[in-house]
Amino acid sequence: MIGTVSASLPTIATVLGAAAIDSVNPCAIGVLVLMISVMMTQKHSVKRMLLIGSLYIFAIFLTYLLGGLGLLYGLASIPLYIAEYISILVGSLIVLAGLIEIKDFFWYGRWFSLGIPVSISKKLHAMAENSVASFLGVAALGAFVAAVELPCTGAPYLAIITLLSQYFDSTAFLLLVLYNVVFVAPLLIILLLVASGMELTKVQEFRLKGRPYMRLLAGVLLIFLGWLLMLIANGTINLG
Repeated sequence: MIGTVSASLPTIATVLGAAAIDSVNPCAIGVLVLMISVMMTQKHSVKRMLLIGSLYIFAIFLTYLLGGLGLLYGLASIPLYIAEYISILVGSLIVLAGLIEIKDFFWYGRWFSLGIPVSISKKLHAMAENSVASFLGVAALGAFVAAVELPCTGAPYLAIITLLSQYFDSTAFLLLVLYNVVFVAPLLIILLLVASGMELTKVQEFRLKGRPYMRLLAGVLLIFLGWLLMLIANGTINLG
């Protein structure tokens, strides 16, 4: 019989790792790059670029945080005997998502892949081209991007939320905030680099070259998180 392992989970390192993987999001980054490109074409000032970009990033941060907080509160409110089965189900789905990500490292585009549907992606790009003239439009675009990403590519976020729901307190809330700060950090870095004079083409090249390896890392992390959830659910690991 396997003994019970007592641990305080998830650790900050687990949260940071999951958030870092989740943060390399082609949709959110692609929309930001397109918005910056449109503003540069239209000869907007650097100050306005920073303002528009920051508003877009904050809208993503706030929407993703509120969505995660709602899920966290909902899962924490479920009776323990039901939550155990939900954790096993979520853990299984997270492992499956990890296997799909690893598959995409070797055979991207074949069979099923995780990502935002092409039709929605085209809509987001159309919105990005038209939103830079309005602060409200930019905020709405950021909220929409986050709302679309959460069910489509938010497997690491779902895993962390499920782990945090096992012991929902102020620390869990702070870890959720930390996750979202890391999640939007690459967007902020890209915005500041371009505002400082870096060429957009270099950002695009780096994103495209690194995408396959990020899929591989995401797959490995998701499998780890999925198994962790299932071990917690069956009592092999206890939160303490």
